[in-house]
Amino acid sequence: MISWDDFNADEKPTAQAPVTPTRTAPPAQDTATEAPAAVVSAAPPAAGSAPRGLEAPAAIVTEAIARVNHGARDAVEGSAHERAAQALAELDPAPGLEDLEMGAERIRVDDKRMINCRADLNQLVPFKYEWAWQKYLDGCANHWMPQEVNMSKDVSMWKSGDGQLTEDERLIVMRSLGFFSTADSLVANNLVLALYRHITNPECRQYLLRQAFEEAIHTHAYQYCIQSLGIDEGEVFNMYREVPSVARKAAWGLKYTQSLSDPTFKTGTVENDQRLLRNLIAFYCVLEGTFFYCGFTQILSMGRRNKMTGVAEQFQYILRDESMHVNFGIDVINQIKNENPQLWTKAFQQEATQMILEGTQLEVEYARDTMPRGVLGMNAAMMEEYLHYIANRRLVQLGLPEQFPGVKNPFPWMSEIMDLRKEKNFFETRVTEYQTGGALAW
Repeated sequence: MISWDDFNADEKPTAQAPVTPTRTAPPAQDTATEAPAAVVSAAPPAAGSAPRGLEAPAAIVTEAIARVNHGARDAVEGSAHERAAQALAELDPAPGLEDLEMGAERIRVDDKRMINCRADLNQLVPFKYEWAWQKYLDGCANHWMPQEVNMSKDVSMWKSGDGQLTEDERLIVMRSLGFFSTADSLVANNLVLALYRHITNPECRQYLLRQAFEEAIHTHAYQYCIQSLGIDEGEVFNMYREVPSVARKAAWGLKYTQSLSDPTFKTGTVENDQRLLRNLIAFYCVLEGTFFYCGFTQILSMGRRNKMTGVAEQFQYILRDESMHVNFGIDVINQIKNENPQLWTKAFQQEATQMILEGTQLEVEYARDTMPRGVLGMNAAMMEEYLHYIANRRLVQLGLPEQFPGVKNPFPWMSEIMDLRKEKNFFETRVTEYQTGGALAW
């Protein structure tokens, strides 16, 4: 039999003296080791082929490698199964559950808190904040998708050159899509990367998950409008960088929301708990509760005049979602205040008031930028009054004094749109009770 040394030797055959292997009796041992030799000597070499003495090592090596690989695979698989079984046999669930920083006992309602709670966050019930669970159910019942809205009339109006839309109206549409298309993404980032980690109540977290999904739907809606109308996507999606009135709002919001997404940030001290509270006020009372209202009012006003009704219909649904987001956020803020009165100092109240006033002024600047000459039934001065009215509402909802005494709502129809439930929608395009089939009672 040829050894590995023979295989590695640099031997070359000559035509005059071909090498013929010498058959020897197989040793009396395990038959498994005989197989290669038997295979080598079983068949004569084909005519014109290389001498068998050189074929034999290749055959031996090939089969030997196959046998080694097969045996190694069996050994590895066997050891993997054994290791898995051993690991499970040694698994102790108690330390792992304690490491979750939420305790390992069954929870009671009184164990639950909005922040800094060590009760098990995986146990949804019993509910402590029924209002949070109800908002989650309401959000699910009001589910909608952008592609359900017919955009054909909007496309025709947008592309027509017969003056159906003024340049001022086109500017409003472009600015609104430019701001909202990125604003809802910033909102979603804050929800997923910051708030969800620090709100330690499962029913509130359940609503936050629903809200994050709705923010994705809103971004989808803006993209659907942009694509349907054939607008330059690069121009629209970069407005929050390139248009000053849009960029200033985005920069203001990021100032308050980015710090909480730091993975090393933790609540539990007065300073950090106030940072979280500050984030919630900026997020719910200003970003969603003030910055969105100028654009909503402008687009919905166009819809009331039978212009861009598909875009307006989607904005109507988005407004209803956002109104619920704002109400939920204010309830969370007030609950944190009640459970942690040490956070709601006089100085912090003054800071919260200033934040809302800053946001209001930024939105007034945006209104002036988007309506330099005004449009039918609306101008920048009316919008400024409306934003002062909204600011007063936000302040009162937080238990703070009004800062714009005597202002009235110049657009009462906005409240009607937000409060509509089962009537036909303002733009006569579809039923506004947009519940999913599973939520309807037959």
